[in-house]
Amino acid sequence: MADQPQKLRKRPEFLRVASRGRKVATPGLVLQVLRTEHEAPARVGFTVTKKVGNAVVRNRTRRRLRAALQHVARKTDLAAVDLVLIGRDSTRGRPFDRLIADLEHALRKGEAL
Repeated sequence: MADQPQKLRKRPEFLRVASRGRKVATPGLVLQVLRTEHEAPARVGFTVTKKVGNAVVRNRTRRRLRAALQHVARKTDLAAVDLVLIGRDSTRGRPFDRLIADLEHALRKGEAL
């Protein structure tokens, strides 16, 4: 992997990925991918809506997504791409190996790899 992924922090960055990027839905998560023109490290944002649960549940879901991305990023080169991982209600209870498989599938289908 080239560099550690950086964070998307501001709402306009998330909205740009949502409006211009590709969206891939899997049973464990939704991934939005937007290729960038420069060879900068990947930038990543995580979103979990209140429909998923209270703050404790949403944070746990976000931590699982972050851990899955770290696992995948160790094996692959994520560069020149902005990613938004959206947690679903099923993200929390999905076995971790299947969550990783969902993320890898979404990255391939979204042409981030």
